[in-house]
Amino acid sequence: MGGRFLSIGECMVELSQADDGHLRKGFAGDTFNTAWYARACLPADWSIDYFTALGDDAMSDEMVAFMGGAGIGTESIRRLRGKTPGLYMINLKDGERSFSYWRDSSAARQLAADGDALRTAIEASDVLYFSGITLAILSREDAFTLLAELRRAKAAGKLVAFDPNLRPRLWSSLDAMHTMIAEGGRAATLVMPSFDDEAAHFGDDSISATIRRYRQYGAAMVVVKNGPDGATIGDGTDETLVPAIKVVRVIDTTSAGDSFNGAFLAHYLQHKDAVAAAGFAAKIAAKVIQEYGALVAPEKLKSVK
Repeated sequence: MGGRFLSIGECMVELSQADDGHLRKGFAGDTFNTAWYARACLPADWSIDYFTALGDDAMSDEMVAFMGGAGIGTESIRRLRGKTPGLYMINLKDGERSFSYWRDSSAARQLAADGDALRTAIEASDVLYFSGITLAILSREDAFTLLAELRRAKAAGKLVAFDPNLRPRLWSSLDAMHTMIAEGGRAATLVMPSFDDEAAHFGDDSISATIRRYRQYGAAMVVVKNGPDGATIGDGTDETLVPAIKVVRVIDTTSAGDSFNGAFLAHYLQHKDAVAAAGFAAKIAAKVIQEYGALVAPEKLKSVK
């Protein structure tokens, strides 16, 4: 029996390196990437929708058409007059990526400005997904509007999943980031952090410390991603390490975490087995990092079981 999955955040114009050294245009962003992989891994009786704000320009039109062509619902996307999407470029060296961004006036910064539209989209959904980047691009007032609606959804028994996706340069200060990430954790039932980020920016000295902190915020389950060292699941009673899949040649890690999140959620929503979901997600992520760009074609993932 399916349901409705809503991912909330910013999709941007992506410029990535192609095999011939040229730049290739695409569309991506952490929460959209996760929606893409959830769509690739969930059966047709699940709908995947994206909530954001875009402009009224040709690039926004193209982005909406791209989403729709991928089977991702766009009915809840707000279109703002005179606005445009943000843009980023991936810089690759030995498979590791860095980014250059042009997003200060992105339409997505106003995605939560219409509280009624936000509530309508969330109330119509069974599963909600958002990230620390979603919170970081919003004004403080709009971020708290979003968090209030997510807390309502959590209280109503809906699954609210959160990837802290820590990006200090998007925040006015480290204190602001710490405060809002903690609020994101309190609004979530499932938190999916990356340990290297948590260690660097929260000072966690172990994966157990990361799990404990997000559990204290109120998350029922924490799935800590740790790159080639696998993922650890903590639910308050036990911690289980699920190994990563070894990859001989890493091409692009841009969407390693996002693809893991989407695949984990897709499997977990169907089978309610977090360990099996993490194993499946590790296989999907291993496939994804052997390709260029954030979004790998779903047909390339169909062989993963």
